[in-house]
Amino acid sequence: MPMNFEKTILILGGTTEAAALAKELSIQENIRTITSLAGRTKNPAKIAGEVRTGGFGGVFGMVAYFSQNKIDEVVDATHPFATKISSTTKLACKLSGLPLKRVSRAAWKPRPKDDWQMVDNIKAAKSALPEDARAFLALGSQHLDVFSSRDDIHFVARMVDAPSLPLDFKHLTIVEGLPGNSVDDEKKLFETHGISHLVCRNSGGERGRFKLDAARELGIGVVMIIRPRAIHL
Repeated sequence: MPMNFEKTILILGGTTEAAALAKELSIQENIRTITSLAGRTKNPAKIAGEVRTGGFGGVFGMVAYFSQNKIDEVVDATHPFATKISSTTKLACKLSGLPLKRVSRAAWKPRPKDDWQMVDNIKAAKSALPEDARAFLALGSQHLDVFSSRDDIHFVARMVDAPSLPLDFKHLTIVEGLPGNSVDDEKKLFETHGISHLVCRNSGGERGRFKLDAARELGIGVVMIIRPRAIHL
Protein backbone atom coordinates (compact mmCIF):
# COMPACT_ATOMS: atom_id res chain seq x y z
CA MET A 1 0.00 0.00 0.00
CA PRO A 2 1.46 3.41 -0.95
CA MET A 3 2.65 5.38 2.06
CA ASN A 4 0.58 8.47 1.25
CA PHE A 5 -2.68 6.76 2.28
CA GLU A 6 -3.83 7.89 5.71
CA LYS A 7 -6.70 5.42 6.03
CA THR A 8 -7.82 2.12 4.49
CA ILE A 9 -11.56 1.49 4.43
CA LEU A 10 -13.09 -1.91 3.71
CA ILE A 11 -16.59 -1.72 2.19
CA LEU A 12 -18.69 -4.86 2.27
CA GLY A 13 -20.60 -4.36 -0.93
CA GLY A 14 -22.83 -5.81 -3.57
CA THR A 15 -25.37 -2.98 -3.36
CA THR A 16 -25.93 0.33 -5.13
CA GLU A 17 -25.13 2.12 -1.88
CA ALA A 18 -21.77 0.37 -1.60
CA ALA A 19 -20.79 1.30 -5.15
CA ALA A 20 -21.79 4.91 -4.59
CA LEU A 21 -19.75 5.08 -1.39
CA ALA A 22 -16.69 3.58 -3.10
CA LYS A 23 -16.96 6.17 -5.86
CA GLU A 24 -17.30 9.00 -3.34
CA LEU A 25 -14.30 7.88 -1.30
CA SER A 26 -12.10 7.07 -4.30
CA ILE A 27 -11.68 10.74 -5.17
CA GLN A 28 -10.03 11.40 -1.81
CA GLU A 29 -6.32 10.90 -2.37
CA ASN A 30 -5.56 10.03 1.25
CA ILE A 31 -8.06 7.13 1.45
CA ARG A 32 -7.62 3.61 0.12
CA THR A 33 -10.89 1.76 -0.51
CA ILE A 34 -11.39 -1.98 -0.86
CA THR A 35 -14.85 -3.22 -1.81
CA SER A 36 -15.58 -6.85 -0.97
CA LEU A 37 -18.11 -8.74 -3.12
CA ALA A 38 -19.61 -12.14 -2.37
CA GLY A 39 -19.09 -13.26 -5.98
CA ARG A 40 -22.64 -14.40 -6.78
CA THR A 41 -22.82 -12.24 -9.92
CA LYS A 42 -20.61 -13.34 -12.82
CA ASN A 43 -20.06 -9.87 -14.29
CA PRO A 44 -20.63 -7.21 -11.63
CA ALA A 45 -20.67 -3.54 -12.57
CA LYS A 46 -17.35 -1.73 -12.35
CA ILE A 47 -16.59 -0.35 -8.88
CA ALA A 48 -14.18 2.47 -8.04
CA GLY A 49 -11.09 1.60 -6.01
CA GLU A 50 -9.86 -1.91 -5.24
CA VAL A 51 -12.21 -4.89 -5.37
CA ARG A 52 -11.92 -8.35 -3.79
CA THR A 53 -14.30 -11.26 -4.35
CA GLY A 54 -15.27 -14.19 -2.13
CA GLY A 55 -15.69 -15.02 1.53
CA PHE A 56 -13.30 -14.42 4.41
CA GLY A 57 -13.44 -17.82 6.09
CA GLY A 58 -15.56 -16.84 9.08
CA VAL A 59 -14.90 -14.44 11.92
CA PHE A 60 -11.23 -15.28 12.44
CA GLY A 61 -10.56 -15.24 8.71
CA MET A 62 -12.01 -11.75 8.59
CA VAL A 63 -9.93 -10.67 11.61
CA ALA A 64 -6.82 -11.94 9.82
CA TYR A 65 -7.79 -10.07 6.65
CA PHE A 66 -8.16 -6.85 8.64
CA SER A 67 -4.66 -7.26 10.05
CA GLN A 68 -2.98 -8.31 6.80
CA ASN A 69 -4.46 -5.40 4.86
CA LYS A 70 -4.11 -2.80 7.61
CA ILE A 71 -7.82 -2.01 7.61
CA ASP A 72 -8.69 1.11 9.65
CA GLU A 73 -12.45 1.17 9.26
CA VAL A 74 -15.20 -1.12 7.98
CA VAL A 75 -18.46 -0.15 6.29
CA ASP A 76 -21.18 -2.79 6.06
CA ALA A 77 -23.18 -1.84 2.98
CA THR A 78 -24.45 -5.33 2.25
CA HIS A 79 -28.00 -6.30 1.34
CA PRO A 80 -30.52 -5.78 4.19
CA PHE A 81 -31.15 -9.56 4.24
CA ALA A 82 -27.46 -10.53 4.36
CA THR A 83 -27.62 -11.18 8.09
CA LYS A 84 -24.85 -13.80 8.22
CA ILE A 85 -22.10 -11.56 6.85
CA SER A 86 -23.36 -8.63 8.91
CA SER A 87 -23.19 -10.60 12.18
CA THR A 88 -19.75 -11.97 11.25
CA THR A 89 -18.52 -8.46 10.52
CA LYS A 90 -19.82 -7.09 13.82
CA LEU A 91 -17.97 -9.72 15.80
CA ALA A 92 -14.78 -9.43 13.74
CA CYS A 93 -14.70 -5.66 14.19
CA LYS A 94 -15.33 -6.05 17.92
CA LEU A 95 -12.43 -8.49 18.24
CA SER A 96 -10.19 -6.24 16.14
CA GLY A 97 -11.20 -3.00 17.82
CA LEU A 98 -12.18 -1.46 14.49
CA PRO A 99 -14.98 1.07 13.95
CA LEU A 100 -17.94 -0.32 12.00
CA LYS A 101 -20.53 1.72 10.15
CA ARG A 102 -23.74 0.37 8.66
CA VAL A 103 -25.14 1.80 5.43
CA SER A 104 -28.60 0.46 4.61
CA ARG A 105 -31.35 1.66 2.31
CA ALA A 106 -34.72 2.46 3.84
CA ALA A 107 -37.36 -0.25 3.76
CA TRP A 108 -40.33 0.10 1.42
CA LYS A 109 -43.64 1.14 2.91
CA PRO A 110 -47.02 0.37 1.32
CA ARG A 111 -48.71 3.19 -0.53
CA PRO A 112 -52.44 3.74 -1.03
CA LYS A 113 -54.03 0.90 -3.05
CA ASP A 114 -51.01 -1.38 -2.60
CA ASP A 115 -52.16 -4.97 -1.94
CA TRP A 116 -49.40 -6.38 0.27
CA GLN A 117 -49.47 -9.50 2.39
CA MET A 118 -46.61 -9.37 4.91
CA VAL A 119 -44.87 -12.66 5.75
CA ASP A 120 -41.90 -13.49 7.96
CA ASN A 121 -39.81 -15.65 5.62
CA ILE A 122 -39.61 -17.43 2.28
CA LYS A 123 -41.42 -20.57 3.50
CA ALA A 124 -44.33 -18.41 4.62
CA ALA A 125 -44.30 -16.71 1.22
CA LYS A 126 -44.64 -20.09 -0.49
CA SER A 127 -47.64 -20.96 1.66
CA ALA A 128 -49.27 -17.57 1.07
CA LEU A 129 -49.62 -18.09 -2.68
CA PRO A 130 -53.04 -19.37 -3.80
CA GLU A 131 -53.57 -22.34 -6.09
CA ASP A 132 -53.15 -21.75 -9.83
CA ALA A 133 -51.35 -18.44 -9.32
CA ARG A 134 -48.82 -17.11 -11.81
CA ALA A 135 -46.19 -15.79 -9.44
CA PHE A 136 -43.23 -13.59 -10.24
CA LEU A 137 -40.29 -14.38 -7.95
CA ALA A 138 -38.04 -11.34 -7.49
CA LEU A 139 -35.77 -13.08 -4.99
CA GLY A 140 -32.47 -14.13 -6.51
CA SER A 141 -31.53 -17.64 -7.64
CA GLN A 142 -30.32 -18.81 -4.21
CA HIS A 143 -33.82 -18.41 -2.74
CA LEU A 144 -35.94 -20.27 -5.29
CA ASP A 145 -35.70 -23.92 -4.25
CA VAL A 146 -38.31 -23.66 -1.51
CA PHE A 147 -41.00 -22.87 -4.12
CA SER A 148 -40.30 -25.94 -6.27
CA SER A 149 -42.82 -28.11 -4.37
CA ARG A 150 -45.72 -25.89 -5.50
CA ASP A 151 -46.59 -27.81 -8.67
CA ASP A 152 -49.92 -26.00 -8.82
CA ILE A 153 -48.31 -22.64 -9.58
CA HIS A 154 -46.54 -21.30 -12.66
CA PHE A 155 -43.49 -19.33 -11.55
CA VAL A 156 -41.56 -16.65 -13.40
CA ALA A 157 -38.13 -15.90 -11.92
CA ARG A 158 -35.84 -13.02 -12.82
CA MET A 159 -32.10 -13.73 -12.59
CA VAL A 160 -29.04 -11.66 -13.45
CA ASP A 161 -27.25 -14.85 -14.55
CA ALA A 162 -28.94 -17.97 -15.91
CA PRO A 163 -28.66 -21.04 -13.64
CA SER A 164 -25.84 -23.45 -14.48
CA LEU A 165 -28.15 -26.44 -13.93
CA PRO A 166 -31.89 -26.91 -14.58
CA LEU A 167 -34.09 -25.97 -11.61
CA ASP A 168 -36.45 -28.61 -10.24
CA PHE A 169 -39.75 -26.87 -10.99
CA LYS A 170 -42.75 -28.29 -12.80
CA HIS A 171 -43.69 -24.86 -14.18
CA LEU A 172 -40.94 -22.23 -14.37
CA THR A 173 -40.05 -19.47 -16.81
CA ILE A 174 -36.70 -17.71 -16.35
CA VAL A 175 -36.24 -14.06 -17.29
CA GLU A 176 -32.59 -13.03 -17.47
CA GLY A 177 -31.53 -9.49 -16.61
CA LEU A 178 -31.75 -6.71 -14.07
CA PRO A 179 -34.96 -5.10 -12.78
CA GLY A 180 -36.66 -2.79 -15.25
CA ASN A 181 -35.69 0.86 -15.56
CA SER A 182 -39.25 2.12 -15.15
CA VAL A 183 -42.72 1.23 -13.94
CA ASP A 184 -43.77 0.73 -17.57
CA ASP A 185 -40.95 -1.80 -18.10
CA GLU A 186 -42.16 -3.83 -15.14
CA LYS A 187 -45.82 -3.57 -16.17
CA LYS A 188 -44.97 -4.85 -19.64
CA LEU A 189 -43.09 -7.80 -18.14
CA PHE A 190 -45.95 -8.69 -15.78
CA GLU A 191 -48.55 -8.39 -18.53
CA THR A 192 -46.48 -10.51 -20.94
CA HIS A 193 -46.35 -13.37 -18.43
CA GLY A 194 -49.86 -12.95 -17.02
CA ILE A 195 -48.58 -12.41 -13.49
CA SER A 196 -51.16 -12.59 -10.69
CA HIS A 197 -48.79 -12.34 -7.71
CA LEU A 198 -45.40 -10.83 -6.96
CA VAL A 199 -43.12 -12.31 -4.30
CA CYS A 200 -40.23 -10.18 -3.04
CA ARG A 201 -38.22 -9.24 0.02
CA ASN A 202 -38.41 -5.76 1.50
CA SER A 203 -35.00 -4.78 0.18
CA GLY A 204 -35.73 -1.09 -0.36
CA GLY A 205 -34.23 1.07 -3.09
CA GLU A 206 -35.73 3.33 -5.74
CA ARG A 207 -35.19 1.09 -8.76
CA GLY A 208 -36.58 -1.94 -6.98
CA ARG A 209 -39.72 0.03 -6.21
CA PHE A 210 -40.75 0.03 -9.89
CA LYS A 211 -42.05 -3.54 -9.67
CA LEU A 212 -44.20 -2.63 -6.66
CA ASP A 213 -45.68 0.38 -8.41
CA ALA A 214 -46.34 -1.78 -11.46
CA ALA A 215 -48.08 -4.37 -9.29
CA ARG A 216 -50.29 -1.69 -7.74
CA GLU A 217 -51.31 -0.27 -11.11
CA LEU A 218 -52.13 -3.74 -12.46
CA GLY A 219 -53.94 -4.92 -9.33
CA ILE A 220 -51.34 -7.63 -8.62
CA GLY A 221 -51.09 -8.94 -5.08
CA VAL A 222 -47.69 -8.70 -3.41
CA VAL A 223 -46.32 -11.23 -0.95
CA MET A 224 -43.77 -9.15 0.92
CA ILE A 225 -41.11 -10.79 3.09
CA ILE A 226 -40.31 -8.47 5.98
CA ARG A 227 -36.75 -7.64 6.94
CA PRO A 228 -35.02 -9.76 9.55
CA ARG A 229 -34.30 -8.12 12.86
CA ALA A 230 -30.85 -6.65 13.31
CA ILE A 231 -28.41 -8.85 15.23
CA HIS A 232 -26.84 -7.17 18.25
CA LEU A 233 -23.59 -8.49 19.64
